Amino acid sequence: MYERNYKLLSGKFKEFFIPTLLTSMTGNICLLVDSIIVSNLIGAVALSAIQPVEPLSTFVNLIYWMIGLGGSVMCSVAKAEFDNEKSNRIFSVSIMSLVLIGVLFSLFGTLFSGPIIGILCPSAQIQPIVFQYYSIYILEIPFLCFIMCLSYFVRADGIADLPLRSLIVANVANIIFDLIFIGVFGWGLSGAAGATIVGYILGSIYMLTYFFNPKRTLNFVFVKVKTFLSTTAEICKSGFSGASTQLYFTIKIFIINTLITLYIGQYGLVAFNICCNSLFILYIFLIGTAQTMSPIVSVYYQEEDYKSVDYITKKSLKIVLASSLILSVFFIICPQALLMLYHVNNPSDIPIVLNAIRIFSLSYVGIAITFLYTFYAQAIQKDKLSNTISILEGCVFPVIFAFLLSFLMGANGIWISFTIAEVLTILYIFIYSRYLNKKTDGEYSGFFINKHTDDKKVFAYTIEGDVKQAVELSRQVKNYLAENKSAVLVSMAIEEMLVNIININESVDAIDVIVKNNDENILISIKDTGIDFNPVVENDNLEFDNISVLNKIADKIDYSRVLGLNSTVITINSRD
Repeated sequence: MYERNYKLLSGKFKEFFIPTLLTSMTGNICLLVDSIIVSNLIGAVALSAIQPVEPLSTFVNLIYWMIGLGGSVMCSVAKAEFDNEKSNRIFSVSIMSLVLIGVLFSLFGTLFSGPIIGILCPSAQIQPIVFQYYSIYILEIPFLCFIMCLSYFVRADGIADLPLRSLIVANVANIIFDLIFIGVFGWGLSGAAGATIVGYILGSIYMLTYFFNPKRTLNFVFVKVKTFLSTTAEICKSGFSGASTQLYFTIKIFIINTLITLYIGQYGLVAFNICCNSLFILYIFLIGTAQTMSPIVSVYYQEEDYKSVDYITKKSLKIVLASSLILSVFFIICPQALLMLYHVNNPSDIPIVLNAIRIFSLSYVGIAITFLYTFYAQAIQKDKLSNTISILEGCVFPVIFAFLLSFLMGANGIWISFTIAEVLTILYIFIYSRYLNKKTDGEYSGFFINKHTDDKKVFAYTIEGDVKQAVELSRQVKNYLAENKSAVLVSMAIEEMLVNIININESVDAIDVIVKNNDENILISIKDTGIDFNPVVENDNLEFDNISVLNKIADKIDYSRVLGLNSTVITINSRD
């Protein structure tokens, strides 16, 4: 009995997770170190100048998340549907539109810098130092958009380590030039923003090596203007649910910045900036996990392999829960660690910052759950649910309770509102999942509203790269389908395909075979990590060729290289 052991899926998750986690770590650690360097070289009060620009930064994140992540998920789905022309079109439109938007952002942000700073920072006392940072920061946006957007597609194309290396280049350069521009040249906040620009330029240049990589499958294609606009709209619609967290975060940060300025003052902004920066550590694990999960879930959900979706979702949830809980406990017990990092040493300000860190840390576990769920809902194309979660958790609940509790409790009410927002959002998800389960008569079940696999009609197997196992599996499938007149053909098709995969590769650790016994046909889905091989296309270079037999047996064969796997779907119509 060759039951499915998820070895291939687990290996693919690890293959994606480590580089994605390291990529997230590189980016977020750099942001953390960048803020620490600024705080130590210029003074903690400088954080009160950076915090007002944060809403603009999160809005830029919204743009490249929406187009980059939304486009990469659509691209993965197109590949799962064996539509390479569509996947190339989505890739081309995503990159070109995002770079264009980035350039326009920099242009208009520079031309209208005065009014924008006035909106971001109502305090005339802080505006001059805010301008020092903003005027240079606005120029980095096109490079940031390019490197982040392309990284989503590169990972989805199975080249998961390139974004990591590119961001290492960008962020190491950023830190080095921080020390040079601030420490040596004394350029202050302008130097901090300038160092970031240099970093992203160098990272973007390194990312361009993707177009010379022989393993890439995505190509730029010509797109007409009308198609360009319609495809951009589709990408934005697809990606908005996941990226909308940044829109709501933008609104939330702007409003709470205003409340903090009114109730606490300048060092309230410093405390809030440190709390937000502490999330950089948490988001290392959240972003790394969610962006690993998202393309895998989207592909397997599209293929109706719901058990694989469950496997990946549970694995992802365990990671984010463990990381968020550990970090929350640490900062509740040792908030002084952040004070030391940011060089907060004014006795009158220390209690404000310590109190904010302790209360804010209570929200970490809730943030982890809602963040992962938002990406999950997007991956299974439940965009309305994802949008609802994003707006409740990211804006509605925290803003409402920050207003109410700030009147009742002052500063503590603002910090507590973040935890209340997470608890209420999770409660909403639970109630919705129960509602959907009853509405669909059990078609959807569980907290993650996944569908069921009919075990009587779907058979899943995993074998190693061994010919004997391939032959034995084909016999086993034949026995399972004994009552179906197409059982012999299905058995032959599986044997021919598996033997060919094994023969053309030096070694294959695991091959997943899923057989779906539908009323009108039988679908055989085969995934392996071997060399690129399309059974539909003749290849004279192959030493072994069992595929001629397979093509005679099958009524239809679809092939795609997706997630770095050979994905082959063989259709055999039921015989009368």
